[in-house]
Amino acid sequence: MSLDKPKFQLSNWEIVSVNPVDKTWTWKDYFCLWANMTQSLIAFSLIASLYLLYDLNILIVFVGSLIAGLLVYLFSNLIGKPSTKHGIPFVVFLRTSLGINGARYFGMIRGLVGIFFFGVQTFFISKSLGYLIRISLFSIDANLLQSDYFLLFFMGLNLIDWISLLFTLLFQFFLFSKGHKFIKIFINFSGFFVYFGILFFLIILFSEFNQQIVQRMYEVISLENIFIKNNIVPLITIIGTIFAYYSIVILNFGDFSRYAKNDKELNIGNLSLLLNLIIFSILAILISLGADILINKDLIEAERFLTNPTDIIGKINNTYLTVTCLIFIFIASLSSNLIANYIPSQNALINFFPKQLSLKSSGVVIMIFGVIIGSLWLSLISQLGILSFVDTFGSFFGPIFGLMICDYYIIKSKKIINKDIFSSKEESSYFYSNGWHIKAAYAIFIGFIFSAGTIWNSNLNFLQSFSWILGAIASYITYYLLVPKKL
Repeated sequence: MSLDKPKFQLSNWEIVSVNPVDKTWTWKDYFCLWANMTQSLIAFSLIASLYLLYDLNILIVFVGSLIAGLLVYLFSNLIGKPSTKHGIPFVVFLRTSLGINGARYFGMIRGLVGIFFFGVQTFFISKSLGYLIRISLFSIDANLLQSDYFLLFFMGLNLIDWISLLFTLLFQFFLFSKGHKFIKIFINFSGFFVYFGILFFLIILFSEFNQQIVQRMYEVISLENIFIKNNIVPLITIIGTIFAYYSIVILNFGDFSRYAKNDKELNIGNLSLLLNLIIFSILAILISLGADILINKDLIEAERFLTNPTDIIGKINNTYLTVTCLIFIFIASLSSNLIANYIPSQNALINFFPKQLSLKSSGVVIMIFGVIIGSLWLSLISQLGILSFVDTFGSFFGPIFGLMICDYYIIKSKKIINKDIFSSKEESSYFYSNGWHIKAAYAIFIGFIFSAGTIWNSNLNFLQSFSWILGAIASYITYYLLVPKKL
Protein backbone atom coordinates (compact mmCIF):
# COMPACT_ATOMS: atom_id res chain seq x y z
CA MET A 1 0.00 0.00 0.00
CA SER A 2 1.46 3.37 -1.00
CA LEU A 3 1.72 6.10 1.59
CA ASP A 4 -0.05 9.38 1.00
CA LYS A 5 2.85 11.84 0.89
CA PRO A 6 2.53 15.55 1.62
CA LYS A 7 1.96 17.57 -1.56
CA PHE A 8 4.31 20.39 -0.49
CA GLN A 9 6.16 21.70 2.54
CA LEU A 10 4.28 23.89 5.00
CA SER A 11 6.79 24.06 7.84
CA ASN A 12 9.42 26.71 8.38
CA TRP A 13 11.34 27.34 11.60
CA GLU A 14 10.11 30.94 11.68
CA ILE A 15 6.40 30.06 11.65
CA VAL A 16 6.22 26.76 13.55
CA SER A 17 4.92 26.65 17.12
CA VAL A 18 7.09 28.67 19.49
CA ASN A 19 9.28 26.70 21.87
CA PRO A 20 7.83 27.10 25.40
CA VAL A 21 11.27 28.33 26.50
CA ASP A 22 10.87 31.30 24.13
CA LYS A 23 7.43 32.29 25.44
CA THR A 24 8.86 35.07 27.58
CA TRP A 25 6.77 38.14 26.79
CA THR A 26 5.11 39.71 29.84
CA TRP A 27 2.62 42.55 30.13
CA LYS A 28 5.53 45.03 30.14
CA ASP A 29 6.56 43.90 26.67
CA TYR A 30 3.02 44.42 25.36
CA PHE A 31 2.88 47.80 27.10
CA CYS A 32 5.95 48.76 25.04
CA LEU A 33 4.41 47.30 21.87
CA TRP A 34 1.30 49.46 22.27
CA ALA A 35 3.52 52.40 23.27
CA ASN A 36 5.37 52.06 19.95
CA MET A 37 2.11 52.16 18.02
CA THR A 38 0.85 55.13 20.06
CA GLN A 39 4.07 57.14 19.74
CA SER A 40 4.08 57.35 15.94
CA LEU A 41 3.90 60.68 14.10
CA ILE A 42 0.45 59.77 12.78
CA ALA A 43 -0.87 58.99 16.27
CA PHE A 44 0.58 62.22 17.70
CA SER A 45 -0.98 64.33 14.96
CA LEU A 46 -4.28 62.45 15.19
CA ILE A 47 -4.63 62.68 18.97
CA ALA A 48 -3.42 66.28 19.26
CA SER A 49 -5.72 67.36 16.41
CA LEU A 50 -8.79 65.77 17.98
CA TYR A 51 -8.14 67.58 21.25
CA LEU A 52 -6.99 70.96 19.93
CA LEU A 53 -7.98 71.65 16.31
CA TYR A 54 -11.63 70.66 16.17
CA ASP A 55 -14.55 72.11 18.05
CA LEU A 56 -14.90 69.06 20.28
CA ASN A 57 -15.44 68.74 23.99
CA ILE A 58 -12.14 67.53 25.45
CA LEU A 59 -13.85 65.00 27.73
CA ILE A 60 -15.76 63.55 24.76
CA VAL A 61 -12.45 63.06 22.94
CA PHE A 62 -10.98 61.39 26.03
CA VAL A 63 -13.94 59.06 26.55
CA GLY A 64 -14.13 58.23 22.84
CA SER A 65 -10.41 57.36 22.79
CA LEU A 66 -10.80 55.04 25.78
CA ILE A 67 -13.84 53.29 24.28
CA ALA A 68 -11.88 52.75 21.04
CA GLY A 69 -9.00 51.43 23.15
CA LEU A 70 -11.34 48.98 24.86
CA LEU A 71 -12.52 47.69 21.47
CA VAL A 72 -8.91 47.22 20.35
CA TYR A 73 -8.18 45.44 23.65
CA LEU A 74 -11.15 43.11 23.22
CA PHE A 75 -10.44 42.22 19.58
CA SER A 76 -6.68 41.84 20.17
CA ASN A 77 -7.39 39.39 22.98
CA LEU A 78 -9.80 37.39 20.82
CA ILE A 79 -7.36 37.03 17.93
CA GLY A 80 -4.28 36.79 20.13
CA LYS A 81 -5.19 34.04 22.59
CA PRO A 82 -5.25 31.15 20.06
CA SER A 83 -1.73 32.13 18.98
CA THR A 84 -0.66 32.28 22.63
CA LYS A 85 -2.04 28.80 23.22
CA HIS A 86 -0.58 27.18 20.09
CA GLY A 87 2.47 29.42 19.54
CA ILE A 88 1.68 30.14 15.89
CA PRO A 89 1.55 33.44 13.94
CA PHE A 90 -1.55 34.86 12.30
CA VAL A 91 -0.99 33.40 8.81
CA VAL A 92 -0.55 29.87 10.19
CA PHE A 93 -3.60 30.17 12.43
CA LEU A 94 -5.49 31.30 9.31
CA ARG A 95 -4.96 27.81 7.81
CA THR A 96 -7.50 26.35 10.26
CA SER A 97 -10.24 28.58 8.83
CA LEU A 98 -9.38 29.01 5.15
CA GLY A 99 -7.34 25.91 4.38
CA ILE A 100 -3.63 25.66 3.73
CA ASN A 101 -3.87 27.29 0.28
CA GLY A 102 -6.54 29.79 1.23
CA ALA A 103 -4.32 31.01 4.07
CA ARG A 104 -1.39 31.47 1.69
CA TYR A 105 -3.27 33.78 -0.67
CA PHE A 106 -5.50 35.65 1.78
CA GLY A 107 -2.54 35.95 4.15
CA MET A 108 -0.53 37.55 1.35
CA ILE A 109 -3.14 40.31 1.09
CA ARG A 110 -2.01 41.42 4.55
CA GLY A 111 1.58 40.96 3.44
CA LEU A 112 1.21 43.09 0.30
CA VAL A 113 -0.45 45.93 2.19
CA GLY A 114 2.31 45.71 4.79
CA ILE A 115 5.05 45.81 2.15
CA PHE A 116 3.47 48.85 0.49
CA PHE A 117 3.20 50.83 3.71
CA PHE A 118 6.65 49.67 4.79
CA GLY A 119 8.07 51.34 1.68
CA VAL A 120 6.00 54.49 2.17
CA GLN A 121 6.86 54.81 5.86
CA THR A 122 10.53 54.13 5.10
CA PHE A 123 10.46 57.11 2.73
CA PHE A 124 9.13 59.37 5.50
CA ILE A 125 11.54 57.93 8.09
CA SER A 126 14.41 58.71 5.72
CA LYS A 127 13.29 62.36 5.64
CA SER A 128 14.22 62.65 9.35
CA LEU A 129 17.67 61.28 8.58
CA GLY A 130 17.92 63.64 5.62
CA TYR A 131 17.24 66.61 7.89
CA LEU A 132 20.00 65.43 10.25
CA ILE A 133 22.48 65.17 7.36
CA ARG A 134 21.57 68.65 6.11
CA ILE A 135 21.93 70.15 9.58
CA SER A 136 25.34 68.50 9.95
CA LEU A 137 26.56 69.76 6.55
CA PHE A 138 25.24 73.25 7.25
CA SER A 139 27.10 73.35 10.57
CA ILE A 140 30.34 72.44 8.73
CA ASP A 141 29.90 74.90 5.87
CA ALA A 142 26.78 76.98 5.26
CA ASN A 143 27.44 76.99 1.50
CA LEU A 144 28.01 73.26 1.19
CA LEU A 145 24.36 72.47 0.49
CA GLN A 146 24.52 74.75 -2.57
CA SER A 147 27.04 72.42 -4.18
CA ASP A 148 26.17 71.03 -7.61
CA TYR A 149 26.22 67.51 -6.16
CA PHE A 150 23.22 68.32 -3.96
CA LEU A 151 21.28 70.18 -6.65
CA LEU A 152 20.96 67.18 -8.96
CA PHE A 153 17.68 65.28 -8.65
CA PHE A 154 16.68 61.82 -9.83
CA MET A 155 13.03 60.77 -9.41
CA GLY A 156 12.49 63.81 -7.19
CA LEU A 157 15.33 62.88 -4.80
CA ASN A 158 18.77 64.42 -4.53
CA LEU A 159 21.98 62.77 -3.28
CA ILE A 160 21.15 63.33 0.40
CA ASP A 161 17.65 61.92 -0.06
CA TRP A 162 19.00 58.79 -1.77
CA ILE A 163 21.66 58.23 0.89
CA SER A 164 19.02 58.67 3.62
CA LEU A 165 16.57 56.28 1.94
CA LEU A 166 19.12 53.53 1.30
CA PHE A 167 20.65 53.84 4.77
CA THR A 168 17.21 53.68 6.40
CA LEU A 169 16.36 50.52 4.46
CA LEU A 170 19.68 48.84 5.29
CA PHE A 171 19.46 49.89 8.95
CA GLN A 172 15.97 48.40 9.23
CA PHE A 173 17.13 45.18 7.60
CA PHE A 174 20.06 44.99 10.03
CA LEU A 175 17.76 45.49 13.04
CA PHE A 176 14.70 43.51 11.97
CA SER A 177 16.40 40.37 10.63
CA LYS A 178 18.02 39.41 13.94
CA GLY A 179 15.10 37.31 15.20
CA HIS A 180 12.30 37.67 17.73
CA LYS A 181 14.57 37.97 20.80
CA PHE A 182 16.29 41.07 19.45
CA ILE A 183 12.98 42.47 18.20
CA LYS A 184 11.59 42.21 21.73
CA ILE A 185 14.61 44.15 23.04
CA PHE A 186 14.21 46.80 20.34
CA ILE A 187 10.48 47.23 21.00
CA ASN A 188 11.13 47.67 24.74
CA PHE A 189 14.01 50.07 24.16
CA SER A 190 12.03 52.16 21.69
CA GLY A 191 8.93 52.34 23.90
CA PHE A 192 10.78 53.77 26.91
CA PHE A 193 13.33 55.75 24.87
CA VAL A 194 10.66 57.71 22.99
CA TYR A 195 8.65 58.38 26.16
CA PHE A 196 11.88 59.71 27.69
CA GLY A 197 12.37 61.95 24.66
CA ILE A 198 8.84 63.33 24.86
CA LEU A 199 9.23 64.03 28.58
CA PHE A 200 12.63 65.64 27.95
CA PHE A 201 11.12 67.99 25.36
CA LEU A 202 8.17 68.75 27.64
CA ILE A 203 10.46 69.55 30.60
CA ILE A 204 12.34 72.05 28.44
CA LEU A 205 9.06 73.75 27.48
CA PHE A 206 7.77 73.75 31.07
CA SER A 207 11.01 75.13 32.45
CA GLU A 208 10.38 78.34 30.49
CA PHE A 209 6.62 78.50 29.95
CA ASN A 210 5.03 76.53 32.79
CA GLN A 211 2.49 79.22 33.74
CA GLN A 212 1.46 79.92 30.16
CA ILE A 213 1.07 76.20 29.37
CA VAL A 214 -1.09 75.57 32.46
CA GLN A 215 -3.22 78.60 31.60
CA ARG A 216 -3.70 77.44 28.00
CA MET A 217 -4.56 73.97 29.32
CA TYR A 218 -7.36 75.47 31.43
CA GLU A 219 -8.62 77.35 28.37
CA VAL A 220 -8.96 74.26 26.17
CA ILE A 221 -10.51 72.10 28.88
CA SER A 222 -14.28 72.47 28.82
CA LEU A 223 -16.48 70.25 30.94
CA GLU A 224 -19.74 72.04 30.14
CA ASN A 225 -22.61 70.49 28.21
CA ILE A 226 -21.04 67.04 28.09
CA PHE A 227 -24.15 64.92 28.37
CA ILE A 228 -26.13 66.38 25.49
CA LYS A 229 -27.52 64.83 22.32
CA ASN A 230 -25.18 66.84 20.08
CA ASN A 231 -22.16 65.01 21.52
CA ILE A 232 -23.33 61.55 20.43
CA VAL A 233 -22.20 61.86 16.80
CA PRO A 234 -18.77 63.35 17.70
CA LEU A 235 -18.27 60.56 20.27
CA ILE A 236 -19.04 57.85 17.70
CA THR A 237 -16.78 59.56 15.13
CA ILE A 238 -13.87 59.71 17.59
CA ILE A 239 -14.32 56.04 18.51
CA GLY A 240 -14.24 55.06 14.85
CA THR A 241 -11.24 57.28 14.05
CA ILE A 242 -9.05 56.00 16.90
CA PHE A 243 -10.11 52.38 16.30
CA ALA A 244 -9.36 52.67 12.57
CA TYR A 245 -5.79 53.74 13.36
CA TYR A 246 -5.08 50.72 15.60
CA SER A 247 -7.04 48.23 13.47
CA ILE A 248 -4.02 47.68 11.20
CA VAL A 249 -2.35 45.74 14.05
CA ILE A 250 -5.32 43.70 15.29
CA LEU A 251 -5.54 41.10 12.53
CA ASN A 252 -1.92 39.98 12.81
CA PHE A 253 -1.66 40.45 16.58
CA GLY A 254 -1.01 36.71 16.86
CA ASP A 255 2.45 37.43 15.39
CA PHE A 256 3.30 38.94 18.78
CA SER A 257 0.92 37.17 21.18
CA ARG A 258 2.51 33.81 20.26
CA TYR A 259 5.42 34.78 22.55
CA ALA A 260 3.25 35.59 25.59
CA LYS A 261 3.99 33.69 28.81
CA ASN A 262 0.28 33.10 29.40
CA ASP A 263 -3.16 34.59 28.86
CA LYS A 264 -2.94 36.69 32.01
CA GLU A 265 0.19 38.51 30.84
CA LEU A 266 -1.38 39.04 27.42
CA ASN A 267 -4.61 40.35 28.93
CA ILE A 268 -2.87 42.88 31.20
CA GLY A 269 -0.51 43.88 28.41
CA ASN A 270 -3.34 44.61 26.00
CA LEU A 271 -5.18 46.52 28.70
CA SER A 272 -2.11 48.74 29.02
CA LEU A 273 -3.12 50.29 25.68
CA LEU A 274 -5.58 52.40 27.70
CA LEU A 275 -2.74 53.59 29.93
CA ASN A 276 -0.70 54.48 26.85
CA LEU A 277 -3.63 56.44 25.43
CA ILE A 278 -4.04 58.41 28.67
CA ILE A 279 -0.33 59.18 29.03
CA PHE A 280 0.20 60.04 25.38
CA SER A 281 -2.92 62.20 25.15
CA ILE A 282 -1.71 64.35 28.04
CA LEU A 283 1.81 64.61 26.62
CA ALA A 284 0.59 65.41 23.09
CA ILE A 285 -1.69 68.20 24.33
CA LEU A 286 0.96 69.76 26.57
CA ILE A 287 3.67 69.64 23.89
CA SER A 288 1.39 71.14 21.22
CA LEU A 289 0.34 73.94 23.57
CA GLY A 290 3.91 74.55 24.74
CA ALA A 291 5.27 74.59 21.19
CA ASP A 292 2.59 77.07 20.14
CA ILE A 293 3.60 79.38 22.98
CA LEU A 294 7.30 79.04 22.05
CA ILE A 295 6.60 79.74 18.37
CA ASN A 296 4.53 82.83 19.16
CA LYS A 297 7.16 84.05 21.63
CA ASP A 298 9.84 83.84 18.96
CA LEU A 299 7.55 85.75 16.59
CA ILE A 300 7.51 82.91 14.07
CA GLU A 301 4.37 83.00 12.00
CA ALA A 302 2.36 79.80 11.83
CA GLU A 303 -0.60 79.56 9.48
CA ARG A 304 -2.42 77.24 11.87
CA PHE A 305 -2.06 75.56 15.22
CA LEU A 306 0.65 72.93 14.79
CA THR A 307 -0.04 69.34 15.87
CA ASN A 308 2.45 67.54 13.60
CA PRO A 309 5.79 66.96 15.38
CA THR A 310 7.76 67.54 12.17
CA ASP A 311 6.03 70.91 11.62
CA ILE A 312 6.66 71.89 15.25
CA ILE A 313 10.37 71.05 15.01
CA GLY A 314 10.64 72.98 11.73
CA LYS A 315 9.40 76.13 13.47
CA ILE A 316 11.73 75.90 16.51
CA ASN A 317 14.95 77.88 16.08
CA ASN A 318 17.19 75.64 18.18
CA THR A 319 19.61 73.32 16.38
CA TYR A 320 20.44 71.08 19.35
CA LEU A 321 16.77 70.62 20.25
CA THR A 322 15.89 69.96 16.60
CA VAL A 323 18.59 67.27 16.24
CA THR A 324 17.52 65.59 19.49
CA CYS A 325 13.85 65.53 18.46
CA LEU A 326 14.68 64.14 15.00
CA ILE A 327 16.58 61.25 16.59
CA PHE A 328 13.58 60.39 18.78
CA ILE A 329 11.24 60.64 15.76
CA PHE A 330 13.57 58.35 13.79
CA ILE A 331 13.49 55.64 16.50
CA ALA A 332 9.71 55.94 17.05
CA SER A 333 9.03 55.60 13.33
CA LEU A 334 11.30 52.56 12.99
CA SER A 335 9.48 50.67 15.75
CA SER A 336 5.99 51.40 14.42
CA ASN A 337 7.13 50.34 10.93
CA LEU A 338 8.44 47.09 12.40
CA ILE A 339 5.19 46.25 14.22
CA ALA A 340 2.59 47.40 11.71
CA ASN A 341 4.32 46.52 8.44
CA TYR A 342 7.55 44.51 8.54
CA ILE A 343 6.63 41.55 10.79
CA PRO A 344 3.22 40.90 9.13
CA SER A 345 4.84 41.09 5.67
CA GLN A 346 7.68 38.77 6.64
CA ASN A 347 5.39 36.10 8.10
CA ALA A 348 3.07 36.31 5.08
CA LEU A 349 6.00 35.83 2.67
CA ILE A 350 7.44 32.89 4.63
CA ASN A 351 3.98 31.29 4.83
CA PHE A 352 3.62 31.64 1.05
CA PHE A 353 7.10 30.26 0.31
CA PRO A 354 7.95 28.21 3.42
CA LYS A 355 10.52 26.06 1.62
CA GLN A 356 12.33 28.88 -0.19
CA LEU A 357 12.41 31.78 2.30
CA SER A 358 14.15 32.37 5.61
CA LEU A 359 14.30 35.25 8.07
CA LYS A 360 16.97 37.06 6.06
CA SER A 361 15.83 36.21 2.51
CA SER A 362 12.26 37.34 3.26
CA GLY A 363 13.76 40.55 4.64
CA VAL A 364 15.69 41.04 1.39
CA VAL A 365 12.43 40.71 -0.58
CA ILE A 366 10.77 43.34 1.63
CA MET A 367 13.78 45.67 1.23
CA ILE A 368 13.75 45.34 -2.57
CA PHE A 369 10.10 46.34 -2.73
CA GLY A 370 10.76 48.95 -0.06
CA VAL A 371 13.39 50.74 -2.14
CA ILE A 372 11.15 50.63 -5.24
CA ILE A 373 8.12 52.03 -3.40
CA GLY A 374 10.15 54.52 -1.35
CA SER A 375 12.07 55.89 -4.35
CA LEU A 376 8.94 56.18 -6.51
CA TRP A 377 6.66 57.59 -3.80
CA LEU A 378 7.38 61.27 -4.40
CA SER A 379 7.63 61.26 -8.19
CA LEU A 380 4.97 58.70 -9.12
CA ILE A 381 3.05 56.66 -6.53
CA SER A 382 1.77 59.59 -4.46
CA GLN A 383 0.44 61.19 -7.66
CA LEU A 384 -1.62 58.16 -8.75
CA GLY A 385 -4.23 58.14 -5.98
CA ILE A 386 -3.24 54.54 -5.26
CA LEU A 387 -4.12 54.76 -1.56
CA SER A 388 -7.78 54.07 -2.32
CA PHE A 389 -6.80 50.77 -3.94
CA VAL A 390 -4.55 49.87 -1.00
CA ASP A 391 -7.40 50.72 1.39
CA THR A 392 -9.59 48.41 -0.69
CA PHE A 393 -7.16 45.55 -0.10
CA GLY A 394 -7.25 46.49 3.57
CA SER A 395 -11.01 45.97 3.47
CA PHE A 396 -10.31 42.25 3.67
CA PHE A 397 -8.82 42.56 7.17
CA GLY A 398 -12.04 42.95 9.14
CA PRO A 399 -13.82 40.11 7.29
CA ILE A 400 -10.85 37.77 7.80
CA PHE A 401 -10.92 38.59 11.52
CA GLY A 402 -14.66 37.92 11.76
CA LEU A 403 -14.24 34.58 9.99
CA MET A 404 -11.38 33.44 12.23
CA ILE A 405 -13.15 34.38 15.45
CA CYS A 406 -16.37 32.63 14.46
CA ASP A 407 -14.52 29.55 13.26
CA TYR A 408 -12.26 29.16 16.30
CA TYR A 409 -14.60 30.13 19.15
CA ILE A 410 -18.00 28.98 17.79
CA ILE A 411 -17.55 26.37 15.05
CA LYS A 412 -14.47 24.60 16.41
CA SER A 413 -15.09 25.38 20.10
CA LYS A 414 -11.43 26.41 20.59
CA LYS A 415 -10.14 23.03 19.39
CA ILE A 416 -7.62 22.74 16.59
CA ILE A 417 -5.30 19.88 15.58
CA ASN A 418 -1.71 21.09 15.73
CA LYS A 419 -0.16 18.42 13.49
CA ASP A 420 -2.66 19.06 10.69
CA ILE A 421 -1.83 22.78 10.59
CA PHE A 422 1.49 21.85 8.97
CA SER A 423 0.22 18.98 6.81
CA SER A 424 -0.58 19.16 3.10
CA LYS A 425 -1.96 15.62 2.98
CA GLU A 426 -5.45 15.35 1.54
CA GLU A 427 -6.83 13.63 4.64
CA SER A 428 -5.58 16.38 6.99
CA SER A 429 -8.23 18.47 8.73
CA TYR A 430 -7.32 21.75 7.04
CA PHE A 431 -6.82 20.55 3.47
CA TYR A 432 -10.54 21.06 2.80
CA SER A 433 -11.14 21.27 -1.00
CA ASN A 434 -7.69 21.17 -2.58
CA GLY A 435 -6.40 23.41 0.19
CA TRP A 436 -9.33 25.86 0.11
CA HIS A 437 -12.29 26.21 2.46
CA ILE A 438 -14.79 27.54 -0.09
CA LYS A 439 -17.48 28.57 2.41
CA ALA A 440 -14.92 30.53 4.41
CA ALA A 441 -13.74 32.35 1.28
CA TYR A 442 -17.38 33.12 0.43
CA ALA A 443 -17.95 34.58 3.92
CA ILE A 444 -14.88 36.80 3.54
CA PHE A 445 -16.06 38.19 0.20
CA ILE A 446 -19.49 38.99 1.67
CA GLY A 447 -17.78 40.86 4.49
CA PHE A 448 -15.48 42.56 1.97
CA ILE A 449 -18.50 43.98 0.13
CA PHE A 450 -19.64 45.66 3.35
CA SER A 451 -16.15 46.99 4.13
CA ALA A 452 -15.21 48.17 0.64
CA GLY A 453 -18.66 49.71 0.17
CA THR A 454 -17.77 52.43 2.70
CA ILE A 455 -14.79 53.40 0.50
CA TRP A 456 -16.29 53.29 -3.00
CA ASN A 457 -19.89 54.29 -2.29
CA SER A 458 -19.93 58.03 -1.56
CA ASN A 459 -23.22 57.67 0.34
CA LEU A 460 -21.49 55.34 2.80
CA ASN A 461 -18.25 57.29 3.25
CA PHE A 462 -19.39 58.44 6.69
CA LEU A 463 -19.06 54.81 7.84
CA GLN A 464 -15.49 54.38 6.58
CA SER A 465 -13.97 54.50 10.07
CA PHE A 466 -16.13 51.51 10.97
CA SER A 467 -15.50 49.55 7.76
CA TRP A 468 -13.27 47.06 9.61
CA ILE A 469 -15.98 46.29 12.19
CA LEU A 470 -18.78 46.15 9.60
CA GLY A 471 -16.82 43.67 7.49
CA ALA A 472 -16.00 41.56 10.56
CA ILE A 473 -19.65 41.36 11.61
CA ALA A 474 -20.85 40.52 8.08
CA SER A 475 -18.33 37.69 7.57
CA TYR A 476 -18.93 36.36 11.11
CA ILE A 477 -22.69 36.07 10.53
CA THR A 478 -22.29 34.64 7.00
CA TYR A 479 -19.83 31.98 8.13
CA TYR A 480 -21.97 31.08 11.15
CA LEU A 481 -24.96 30.52 8.87
CA LEU A 482 -22.99 28.51 6.29
CA VAL A 483 -20.95 26.16 8.46
CA PRO A 484 -22.43 23.78 11.07
CA LYS A 485 -20.87 23.76 14.53
CA LYS A 486 -18.61 20.80 15.27
CA LEU A 487 -19.70 18.67 18.21
